[in-house]
Amino acid sequence: MITVRQSQARGHANFGWLDSRHTFSFGNYYDPKHMGFGTLRVINDDHVLPGAGFGPHGHRDMEIISYVLEGELEHQDNMGHTSIIRAGDVQRISAGTGIAHSEYNKSTNQPVHFLQIWILPKSRGIEPSYEQKHFSVDQKQGKLTLVASPDGQNQSLTINQDARLYATVLNEGDRIDYRGDSDRLCWLHVAKGSVEINGETLETGDGAAITEEGKINLLGKKDNTEILLFDLG
Repeated sequence: MITVRQSQARGHANFGWLDSRHTFSFGNYYDPKHMGFGTLRVINDDHVLPGAGFGPHGHRDMEIISYVLEGELEHQDNMGHTSIIRAGDVQRISAGTGIAHSEYNKSTNQPVHFLQIWILPKSRGIEPSYEQKHFSVDQKQGKLTLVASPDGQNQSLTINQDARLYATVLNEGDRIDYRGDSDRLCWLHVAKGSVEINGETLETGDGAAITEEGKINLLGKKDNTEILLFDLG
């Protein structure tokens, strides 16, 4: 079964410096029908203006993934990490017993577009940790590339949960088949572009809950379509 969550149905918050769409309940947006999907708790589609960002704030017992689509985001945390997250970069923070971090767009003229993803952890109270890797367009072109997994398989980021996150870039006419376990949950998010999934067409910002499907067929409908696929235990 595929249940489409259309982009315009998501929650919306606009603070001037931040324009954000919430796939699931977050902040002042609350919808009891959309509190998450399995262990997937948050997908926020964030646009941050130049010179703006998120000041120091804390997290605990959450797997936090930042996936940058455009621009650059500066990260600092109380574990001593300072880094720039650029388009194609994926960052993972296991918040565990608690971390504090900030995220800023230090550019004077370039906005940042990124996805902030939260996944509930398998184990609580672990030692906080941080990881960042780059996945080029070539690595993702026309195939599902594993970017996060519980065991770091295929040089993916390691997350504290029985979940796998794949990314792909499709051109018009590109086809991919994903064979999963029909007992597991899958969620698909269209970061940009257009894709057909098992006969359903999704556009930029759309998502889909996928249950009891042993095979997922993806067909690119526009060039440079970028998609995230979550396989959740």
